[in-house]
Formats: sequence, structure tokens, C-alpha cells
Amino acid sequence: MIKRSHVRQFLAVVDAGSFTRAAQQIRVTQPALSTGVADLERLVGASLFIRNRRQIRLTEAGGRFLPIARDLERNFRTADAFGRAEEGDRPALKIGTIRSVPGEFFQSVAALLSRDFALEISENSDSELRAAIHAGRLNMALVPLRTGEREPHVVPLYDEPLVMFVAADHPLAGQGAVAPEELAPETMIARRSCEFLDATSRFFTRHRVRPRFGLRSDSDERCLRMVAAGVGITTAPVSLAIDGIVPIDVSGYDFRRELGLLIDPAWRSQADLEQRLSRTLPALQRAGADWQNAKVDG
Repeated sequence: MIKRSHVRQFLAVVDAGSFTRAAQQIRVTQPALSTGVADLERLVGASLFIRNRRQIRLTEAGGRFLPIARDLERNFRTADAFGRAEEGDRPALKIGTIRSVPGEFFQSVAALLSRDFALEISENSDSELRAAIHAGRLNMALVPLRTGEREPHVVPLYDEPLVMFVAADHPLAGQGAVAPEELAPETMIARRSCEFLDATSRFFTRHRVRPRFGLRSDSDERCLRMVAAGVGITTAPVSLAIDGIVPIDVSGYDFRRELGLLIDPAWRSQADLEQRLSRTLPALQRAGADWQNAKVDG
């Protein structure tokens, strides 16, 4: 008999593209995951994956089984929720967010959502959150929107530029446009949560700037406070500014990000959610506009 664990393991490998990453995401050992997938293949009577050292891809049978597995997982989630709450209680909402969303803004988002939903919050990278939405493991995700991404289940919130931050007493503070080459002597601080980390590296490489790194951290607050302390400089969305640091204009460095919500269409289509979402989503968009006016444009 096919179990939910079989379906979850199969979808995890599909979405992660790797047995190793899939095992990490669903918190099982890789041998246990491999055994589970092999058991599923035995039950369906066909190989579902083509395995080689470079990549994992679906067989023809795996491609046919994928929509069935997604429907099964959605039905399992619907069954889980059935009868949990009495009428009038808040339905559960699983929301994921990238780590670089400003805490103050996410507080506003969570406060608005928690009026109508019981929240379960997780943090992850953009790609992993999108995979979780696609697999039905999340109902919403707060992520950087991609160019032209305006589907019915995308809710834009606000957009902002990325800037280079230096300490308020740094010699470059208060100057006009700074050429990238002028930053060659500087010590850099790498925000590992930055969505444009690779693009920023390529930008400076094109200008033959290969700085020394004084810190690499997953913590935005630590990175920005080390900028304020004079340890180095870093790039970050303008709304993450703290006291003691100022932005400088680096010629040609013109990255922007737009944050918005992705919503699982299957979750949203549940009849009892539409009234709640019709109240909440416009309020979230107003919160995004207010944030942009106060922290980005103001």
C-alpha cells in the first residue's frame, strides 16, 4: 500500500533534484529516503527516477506519476485539516519567508495574517520556498518576485534598490557617485542571505575588484552592525539600514528586488478561505505601500 511517506519522499526528490538535498529538506537520512523511493517503485511496478552522478530526472513513468502524487499530497493535507477546528476558528496557514525580509515589515505581515489564520512560519531560500509552494508543503511564501511574475496567485508588496552601505564616518560617506574600482581596497562583509550575492560578485569581478572579506554571515543584523563598527562594507536592500551606516552610490550597481507573496492555488481554492483572503490580501498590499513610502521612498 502506498503511504503518505512514499508520496512525500517522491515529491521531495522531484523538487530538490537530489536525494541528498531532499533528505535534508524532509529531515530523514539519505539511506532511509533511498529505501522509501525504492519501496514506492516496487509498489507502482516501475522505475520513477533515472539516477546518475550528475543529475536525477524522472522516467516516463515518473512523469506520469507526478501529478497523481501532487493530488495525493493535497488530499492528505485536506484530510489532516478536516475537523481540526470548530467553525469560527482560524484555519492553519503555513507561510515561508526568505531571511532578508526586514523584521519590522514581516511583523506587520504576520500581524495581519494572524487575524484570520493560525500561522506556522518557516525560513528558507527563495528556490526552496518556491519548491515547497509547488509541492504543496507551504500555503504562502514571501519571496523576491521574478521579472514579469504577475500570475493570479502572486501578490506584489513593495520594491526597493540594493545599495552599498558604509559606516557613517567612512571617507566615502557623503560623496557623489563612487566608481566600483574605488572599493578595491575595502574589506567586504558578505550577507549570505543576499539574493544578489552571486550577481554582486560578478559585478565587481567585471571591474577587477577582488576585495578581502572580513565576515561571511547568515545574520543580516550582525553584518550591518559590523559595517557600523567600521569592520567593512556590504550591500543590502535599502530598507535594512540601521543607525551608524549610510548608503553610497556605486556607479552601475543598480540591482533592485520586489518582494511579494506566492500563494498555493490549490490551498487558495478552498471555499472557506476566499472571504478571509479578500480581507487580508488588500491589507497586506496597503502595508507594503506604507512600508515603501516610509522606508524606501521616504
